[in-house]
Amino acid sequence: MGQDESGARPRVIERVRARQERHRQRNRLFRVGFAAAGFFVLLLGVIMLFTPGPGWAAIILGLGMLALEFTWAERALERIIDQAERAADQVSKGSPARRAALLFLGVLSTAALVAMIVLWDIPFFPG
Repeated sequence: MGQDESGARPRVIERVRARQERHRQRNRLFRVGFAAAGFFVLLLGVIMLFTPGPGWAAIILGLGMLALEFTWAERALERIIDQAERAADQVSKGSPARRAALLFLGVLSTAALVAMIVLWDIPFFPG
């Protein structure tokens, strides 16, 4: 886990590890504040999984911040990145039928959203 076919680690993890040493040389108060901000961003990401917003992006950002301080966060970040890369590979290298089904579902969900906006008179832009 954590390595691709060539044995290389994901670039994000390598960048996190490169920044860890610099981060650990900072003032302890800064590090505590940075970790608190990381937990806050992670919590917002989890909340956004159930509400509108970029939940997974916030979770990855929060884990990236926490990975500078905690090894458990680095491992979790590495697992999420590995799973995201595998999912992207499955979609891009999947069978034509699977890609067509995903495209159809995307078009269908977009059409359903447009229909709800038009039929229920939902304002698209606030104000």
